[in-house]
Amino acid sequence: MNKFVVPFLFLLLVSFNTFSQNYNEKPPVFSNCNVTQVDSLNVCFDRNVNDFVFNNFKIPQVVLDANYKGEVGVLFEVDKEGKFRTIYVYALYDELKEEAKRVFSEFPKVQPGTYNGNPTFKQYSINIKIPLVNQTVETKSLVKEKAFSKLEAQAKTEFDSVINTLIPYSEKAYSSQLNIPFIHSEYAKFDRQMNLIGTNSHTASKPFLYNEVSKYYNFKAEKEKLKKEADSWGERKLWNEHLVQLQGEDYWFTVDPILDLQVGKDTEAEFSSTYNNTRGVMIQGGLGKNLNFFSTIYESQGRFAQYYNQYAESLKAFGPDPAIIPGRGIAKRFKTDSYDYPVAEAYLSYTPAKFINIQFGHGKNFIGDGYRSLLVSDVASPLPFLKLNTKFWKIKYTNTWMWAKDVRPEATADKAFLTKYMANHYLSWNVSKKLNIGLFESVLWTNSNDRGFDVNYLNPIIFFRAIEFETGQGAGNVLLGASAKYKWNDNINIYSQFILDEFSLSDVKGGEKSWKNKFGYQLGVKYYNAFNVDNLLLQFEYNRVRPYTYSHNTIVLNYGHNNQSMAHLWGANFSEAVLIGRYHYKRWFGNAKLIMGKRGLDFNNGTDDFSYGADIYRDYNDRPFDTGVEVGQGLEAITFNANLQAGYVINLASNLKVFTDITVRNFHPEATTTSTFKSDTVWFNFGIRTDLFNWYFDN
Repeated sequence: MNKFVVPFLFLLLVSFNTFSQNYNEKPPVFSNCNVTQVDSLNVCFDRNVNDFVFNNFKIPQVVLDANYKGEVGVLFEVDKEGKFRTIYVYALYDELKEEAKRVFSEFPKVQPGTYNGNPTFKQYSINIKIPLVNQTVETKSLVKEKAFSKLEAQAKTEFDSVINTLIPYSEKAYSSQLNIPFIHSEYAKFDRQMNLIGTNSHTASKPFLYNEVSKYYNFKAEKEKLKKEADSWGERKLWNEHLVQLQGEDYWFTVDPILDLQVGKDTEAEFSSTYNNTRGVMIQGGLGKNLNFFSTIYESQGRFAQYYNQYAESLKAFGPDPAIIPGRGIAKRFKTDSYDYPVAEAYLSYTPAKFINIQFGHGKNFIGDGYRSLLVSDVASPLPFLKLNTKFWKIKYTNTWMWAKDVRPEATADKAFLTKYMANHYLSWNVSKKLNIGLFESVLWTNSNDRGFDVNYLNPIIFFRAIEFETGQGAGNVLLGASAKYKWNDNINIYSQFILDEFSLSDVKGGEKSWKNKFGYQLGVKYYNAFNVDNLLLQFEYNRVRPYTYSHNTIVLNYGHNNQSMAHLWGANFSEAVLIGRYHYKRWFGNAKLIMGKRGLDFNNGTDDFSYGADIYRDYNDRPFDTGVEVGQGLEAITFNANLQAGYVINLASNLKVFTDITVRNFHPEATTTSTFKSDTVWFNFGIRTDLFNWYFDN
C-alpha cells in the first residue's frame, strides 16, 4: 500500500510548495542556456535536467526483472557554487535510490541561481518515470529566496521529508529489544539452539528478547522458509505479513488484530457448549535503535469447561464480580452463565547499553527452564512491573519489582483492594560450558504504616534478608531459591529448582517432619530431536512442594496475586509428574501433555476446618499439628489431566493459528465437600487464536 500512497503524497505536497519565478531572481544556468532569454531560462534548465537524467540513469537489473512501473521522486538543490546536491530520494527499491543519487552527483557544475544579483541556492523536485520516458519534465522550485533563508526553506520542506521517509518494512522486530511472547510451544522451537554445549546463553529468565535469541536462531530465515507465494495484498496480509507495517529511517511499528475464537463441548457440563470470543489489537514498534514498545488490548467473553468455570468462581474477588479468569483477570457476568473479562498488557523496553535492558509495563514474567516454575510463574493475572536485566561475562542478573493485589474481602481497606509489593533478584551464572546455576531471592511487603513502596528494596544487589532486619521485625516475607541446569549433550538437558520459604535445621535433624520446613523442588529433563526426529521435543518434569510453602502468618504476605499463586498454580502440599511432547513441521504443529498429581486440600466442612497447607492464602496459625507434616496431608485428591492439540499457523507475523484439541481430566478426592467433589471431564475444542500467552487449563 505504501507503494501507491507515499508517491501520491510526495507529488501533492511538492506541488503545494511550488513557487513562481520572481523578476528579482534568476535560476541556475547550464552552459548551453547562456544565450537564452531570461524568461526562458527555467524551461532551458528543466530540459537540461531531464535530458541528463534520461541519458545517464541506468535502471537496475532487479527492477527490470520485476517489470516494475512507477516513479522515483528526487528532492535536490543547486547551491551557491552551482553544484547539484541530493536532499532526499523516494523509491520502492533501494537500488533505484542509489542510482538516482549517483546520477545527480555527476551533474556538471552550472552558474548558480541569483537573487538581486547575488548567488543563492535553489531547491527543486523531479519525478523520474520508470521505465524511462524521454520527455520534458518541469522541475519544481521549492524555495522563494526573497521570502526565505536557506534554514527557513529547509524547515518548510520538513513535513515533505517526514512523509517520504517511509521505506519497505524489514522485520525490525527480530533485532529489537521486544520480548518474544512467552508460549511454551513457541519457545521449544529455539530451545535447543540456545542450549547447545558452548553457548553462553541464559534460559531461565523469561520472556526473552528478540535480539538475544537472534544470536542462536535466525527468525528471518525460518520465516522465509514458511512464506507462501502471495500475489495480492490480501494474500500477503493473510499468510505472511502484519496487517499494518510501517518503517522509517529511525522508527517502525506494526498493528495486528487479535482473535481467540473457540467453540467446544464439555461432556460433564449441563450447558450446550463452551466458547471464547476474544477480539483485540496488538501494537508494537521501535523508536531509534534502543527503545521499543508493545501493547495488547483484549475484549473477551467466554464460557469454559465446567471444572474451569468453578475454579474461576472460587477465585472470586471482593465485590459483585463473579469470577477471576485464571491468568487473565477479574470477570464480570455475561448473560447468565458466561464471563466478560477485558485484559490489557503493555510495556516499554529500553536498552541504554549493550549489557543492560530496562522494562516497565503491565504483564507477566517467568523464571525457570521447566513447564512449571516454583520461583516466578506466569499462571497469575498480569500485574505492573519494573524489570532490569543485566548481562556481562558469564552472568545474567534479573531484578524485578512488582505491584500485586490481594482481592479477598478480608484483605480490603475502605472497600479497595490491598496492594502488596514484590521485589525479586535472580542471578544466573554459566559455571562451565555445560553447567548453569541460579540464585533467587524474593521479598513481599505491604503498605503498613503508610510505608508504600519501600525504596530500600530498589537496591538491585543487596540481600533482602538484611533489609528485612534493618527495617524492623515483620518488615516482609522473604523466600530464597536456587536453580541448576546441566547440558548432558546437545540434545539432552537436565534442570532443577529449589524454593525455600522457611527452614529449621534442628527440626530436619529431629526427623519429625516439622511444619516449619516449607520448601519445594523440581527435577526435569528435555530431549531435543528425540529419537533422531527433527523438531520433536520430549520433556519430563517432577514437582513437589511441602505444605504451607508460599503462605504466611499475616493476612496478605503470601506469595500470590489476584487470588492466584505467583509460583505453581496448585499452591502447595502436592506432588506432580508432567510428561510433554512437542512437534512442528513447516506450519503444522502438535502438542501432547500428560499430568498426574496428588494434592492435599482442606476439608472446610464445619467439623474439620484446619489448614492443611495447600491454600497459600490461609495463614498457618490454624494448622492441625506441628510435626508429622507430609505432602498430600488433609483431603487427598488424585488428579489426572491429558491434553492433545494439533493445528496450523495461518499468519507468520502475528502467530495466528487454527487448532483443535481434546482435554481429558479426572479429579478424584477421597471425600466430597461443598467445594471439592469428583469430576470426570472430556472437553473438545476447536478455534482460531492469535497465540501470545500460555493458557493453563490443568488446575
